[in-house]
Amino acid sequence: MTIDLRSDTVTKPTKGMLEAMMNAKVGDDVYKEDPTVNKLEERLAAMFGKPRALFFPTGTMANQTALKLHTNPGDQVICDSNAHIYHYEGGGASFNSGISCKLLQGERGMFTAEHVIEAINPPDFYHSPLTALVEVENTANRGGGSCWDFEELKKIRTVCNDHNLGYHLDGARIWNALVAKPETAKDYGQLFDTMSVCLSKGLGCPVGSVLIGDEDIMQNALRIRKILGGGMRQVGYLAAAGLYALDNHVVRLAEDHQKAKEIEQVLSRLEFIKKVEPVETNIIIFELTDKKNDTQFLKIMDDNNMRISNMGNGKLRVVTHLDYTDDMHDKFLTFLKNI
Repeated sequence: MTIDLRSDTVTKPTKGMLEAMMNAKVGDDVYKEDPTVNKLEERLAAMFGKPRALFFPTGTMANQTALKLHTNPGDQVICDSNAHIYHYEGGGASFNSGISCKLLQGERGMFTAEHVIEAINPPDFYHSPLTALVEVENTANRGGGSCWDFEELKKIRTVCNDHNLGYHLDGARIWNALVAKPETAKDYGQLFDTMSVCLSKGLGCPVGSVLIGDEDIMQNALRIRKILGGGMRQVGYLAAAGLYALDNHVVRLAEDHQKAKEIEQVLSRLEFIKKVEPVETNIIIFELTDKKNDTQFLKIMDDNNMRISNMGNGKLRVVTHLDYTDDMHDKFLTFLKNI
């Protein structure tokens, strides 16, 4: 038995999800005639209190579409230095939209409204890129699954309003934040112009993300998705997985959070662990006392059929998920205590 804790994307569809997928009613989604896709989009739009939603094959494509919708070539997006759109989307911001990233040195993937104000380029100073968009990621992956303070997000919204900036949420793990914190989906919908939400992280779907937004900003989303190659045909089989996940896999995320906190507690007591980032959701990021031992530590894990991620710069990552069972959890904790 392999215990794979590299990411919450390694899960397989459950029996119930597969049944829902196989029983889906489908049509040609390029013609917007797939009833299951339409149902998923309508449900998520209503959930977040927005008029429009559009299904995408990947979260990267959904984020890249949002960047394109908010900007023109030569513009700049403000984001954290650890943001997914900067680190893990293949340079898509520059390749697809011709924009640059103004990187903020936040704390655990999160910054403040004051940081944003300081980063905005004067719009009449034509030597610098025109600031057009602020992007935040919740939960913040490289921040250890950290959850933003909602009051700070509201302050950033005010800054965006004052400076006529777009506001985009990379909500790849927004479901974890919604379970861990008191805010609702509609609370987020009231703040952001656009939001990408992922169905294959945490919720256990095989594929899929959805971009949700206001009517005016979403007008060209379908066209941009087509340009990026995201138009699909009988994709209702995948959308059915998303509908099933919304009904069955959101509340249970609290179980992943609890397991992650128990792993944090064990790691914090080990002599060879230098630091463990505070755990709020399902991600644990930690560092060894001696970074030179990272390779040896990962080999020991691998030799015992346990897999975690090396994030570089001495940071190692564990992610709990739907397929990480109670038995696996007991075995993993016992292994860590006796390593």
